[in-house]
Amino acid sequence: MPEQLYGIRHHGPGSARAVVAALAEQRPDILLVEGPPEADELLRWMADERLEPPVALLGYATDDPRRAGFWPFAVFSPEWQAIRWAVAHDVPVRFFDLPYAYRLAEPDDDASPEDGDRPDTETGDPEATAGPEAGAGTDDPPPRRPVDPIGELAAAAGYDDPERWWEDVVEHRGAPAFPAIAEAMAAIRDGVPDDPDDLLREAHMRTVLRQVRRSHDNIAVVCGAWHVPALTRKVPASADTALLKGRRKTKVTFTWVPWTYGRLASWQGYAAGVRSPGWYHHLFTSENEVVARWLVAAAGVLRDEGVPASSAHVIEAARLAETLATLRGRPLAGLTELTDASAAVLCEGDPLRLELIGRRLVVGERLGGVPDDMPAVPLARDLATQQRSLRLKPEALERELDLDLRRDNDLARSRLLHRLRVLGVPWGESDRRRRGTGTFREQWRLRWQPEFAVRLVEASAHGTTVASAATAAVAATARAADNLAEVTALVEVCLLADLSDAYPPVLRALDTRAALDADVAHLMAAIPPLVRTLRYGDVRRSELGGLAEVTNGLLARVRAGLPAAVVGLADQAARDLRGHLDEVHAAVSLLDEDAREPWLDTLASLADRDDLHGLLAGRLVRLLHDAGRLERVEVRRRMGLPLTAGVAPADGAAWVEGFLGGGGLLLVHDDALLSLVDEWLAGVPADSFTEVLPLLRRTFGSFAAGERRAIGDRVAHRGRPTHQAPATDLDHDRAAGVLPTLAILLGREIS
Repeated sequence: MPEQLYGIRHHGPGSARAVVAALAEQRPDILLVEGPPEADELLRWMADERLEPPVALLGYATDDPRRAGFWPFAVFSPEWQAIRWAVAHDVPVRFFDLPYAYRLAEPDDDASPEDGDRPDTETGDPEATAGPEAGAGTDDPPPRRPVDPIGELAAAAGYDDPERWWEDVVEHRGAPAFPAIAEAMAAIRDGVPDDPDDLLREAHMRTVLRQVRRSHDNIAVVCGAWHVPALTRKVPASADTALLKGRRKTKVTFTWVPWTYGRLASWQGYAAGVRSPGWYHHLFTSENEVVARWLVAAAGVLRDEGVPASSAHVIEAARLAETLATLRGRPLAGLTELTDASAAVLCEGDPLRLELIGRRLVVGERLGGVPDDMPAVPLARDLATQQRSLRLKPEALERELDLDLRRDNDLARSRLLHRLRVLGVPWGESDRRRRGTGTFREQWRLRWQPEFAVRLVEASAHGTTVASAATAAVAATARAADNLAEVTALVEVCLLADLSDAYPPVLRALDTRAALDADVAHLMAAIPPLVRTLRYGDVRRSELGGLAEVTNGLLARVRAGLPAAVVGLADQAARDLRGHLDEVHAAVSLLDEDAREPWLDTLASLADRDDLHGLLAGRLVRLLHDAGRLERVEVRRRMGLPLTAGVAPADGAAWVEGFLGGGGLLLVHDDALLSLVDEWLAGVPADSFTEVLPLLRRTFGSFAAGERRAIGDRVAHRGRPTHQAPATDLDHDRAAGVLPTLAILLGREIS
């Protein structure tokens, strides 16, 4: 019996059903499937029920994992169903596409792992490339296929939507006729130029077919319908051999990785994808009552979000969908009709509800699974072990995770998430919008992405476990850091990820960069994260080593360099330095008295100078007052110096901004201070007031609304006596009426 070629649409549920039925009728001796032959050893895993689609074959260059590609499969993919049938019936099966090792022989420097999501055609080839193809006769990437076959056939049938045409012709009318599809593809290919990449791949496919014919008579071939005319074409073996001759290979490695329906969708850039994978999953897995089951699921999605959706809504929506299908001349209600019916009945015209159904059902975020003993890099296996141990299952849907670092399991989860971020695997994103008040609380948003599998392979160059790889990555970053700020940030990373072995190289790099950096602003910027690490490190029970010594050394250098750094500053430079002063002062307040007192002594010596920018002079007085180093009488005296008639109003406004920046409660509680500011404002000349006003608006605009209101009330009533209603105005009868209730609340008896 000659070989049978089954031209399918990748990820088409109708094609999947038809292929399984055709294979069951043919009972072939061997099955050839379009795909990378280097993955043949992994096909045996498809008999394992733990390999749960959607999954993808991940292929990457062994010496450069960044050059990688994916071959995704869903439960409704014809290739998946064909291979599962072959494995279940002990039929030999192999991939016969052009080896991926050839496709990576000439890498593209601009390629990235995400390039693997975009196959090289619009017709649905699941393979992916990470660069231009060798042997194409040019250094440029091969051209994309110039035509979309399904789009062309849909247009010929009078459809403006290829997906809708496919549903009507294939999904709703039973199994596709493979000969008819092959004939249609041949007609389309006759009218368009050949893609050089297609020619190369099809030459290899024909070569494999010739080899298989020598040992088997009953052959089944499952491939994209676009390739069927080329595989049936009479081409001399010598021509194919000449086209393939001289191809170079790159060593590649393959494994199975989980995938998601979101990444399978065509709008994600995956040209072989489908627009609505969740809908296609429903079509493939629902044997009957497709419309009713879909609407029941849609109602369930809405009810999960607290939106009322009753059985009456479902019945009415089903009737509307079937009516729309009849009016539009469709054999059955498709996704378009179901969407329209859901919008009108279930969602009551609310686009947000409809968007929710689209995200949860039409696309879906199903995440596949692979067996724990699947061949993988040791780093990926270590991560899988920790995920099971910590009960932290990777999921495609975003979810929130609240951690209490006082609990051992939560602390271990936090460390794992921080270590993965070091390795470029941002499985968790810190949710700062919901940060708690305690240092022992952390909030995360988790979402697993399939491309993290590639990044784990890349990170495996640093180590075989998550901890060792993260440690090596931090140490390498510290050695390569160009400035002090980069190294300082790594200190906090070591704390959060509990990478105690990374502290020595990071601290050495910190010492080196600090010694070479004479900029006081840079040194000041480095202190707050170091102090936070010292102050809060014990919450995470981390060993901090010699970090205190390094921090004290930096603080001493800052104290020594500040007197020269505060002289002759322009407005913006003074503003920047004020910000550094605030941050360092807040950080030092977390340290012990031995560190705080020398710092306050430095601020006191600076505040006595008369060559400071007004912004800094006012700020230093405020910091010393808050620390208890200056009494209010002295503060008033110092404020009075710049707020006199002989000082330029702009200088006085800068002093006020520096002093009051961050809060105005002092003016609420100190009448003399408020009077001083008020009198100064009243005495500002009219021609200078417009110059001072922006500074004052910026200062007072930073106050809380309650502070501004209280200051306004105090100014409005200045000089007026405060009257209290005399006790004789009290209405004793009305007051007595609330006493019984008050007694109940207080648990007291009224005497």
